[in-house]
Amino acid sequence: MLKFVGGVLIIGAATLFGFLKATHYIRRPKQIRALISALGRMETEITYALTPLPEAFISLSKQVPDPLSSLFRITAERLLSSDGLSTREIWRMSVQDVWTRTSMKQAEQEVVLQLGSVLGLTDRSDQIKHIRLAISQLQTEETESREEQRRYEKMWKSLGVLIGALIVILMY
Repeated sequence: MLKFVGGVLIIGAATLFGFLKATHYIRRPKQIRALISALGRMETEITYALTPLPEAFISLSKQVPDPLSSLFRITAERLLSSDGLSTREIWRMSVQDVWTRTSMKQAEQEVVLQLGSVLGLTDRSDQIKHIRLAISQLQTEETESREEQRRYEKMWKSLGVLIGALIVILMY
C-alpha cells in the first residue's frame, strides 16, 4: 500500500511540474500582449494628455495586470522619491526587480530596457518613436512566443506525466 501511495505522489509531483512549465508558456504571450497594450496607453498619455512620467506610470499600473502593474507602480514611486537617480537608472532597477516574476524572456527585457534609456530624456516625438519601435519589437516576440506555446505546452504536460511514470517504473 505504501508503494502505491508513493508512486501516486511521484506521478502527481511530476505531472504538476509539467503543468507548471506549460503554464509558463501560456502566460508569456499574454504578458507580452499586456505590455504592448500598456506601451500603447503610455504613447497616448504622452501624446495627447501630456502627462508627466510618474503620473503616466501610476495610471498604467492601474490598467494592467500584475506583474506589469508592479513594474509601473514601483517605477512611479521611485521617480516621485528620486534620490538623484536618472529615469534610466530607476527604470533599469524596477525592471530588474520585477522581471523575475514575469514569464517573459531576455529578449523582451532588452526591448523594455532599451525603451527606458530614452524615457524622460528626449522630446515627446522622439519618445513616441521609441515607444512605437518597442511595440513593434514586442509584437515580433509575441508571435514567436505563441509559436513556442503551440509547440511546447502539450509537450511539457505530457512529459511531466511520462517522467513520473518512468520514475515509478524504475523504482519498482
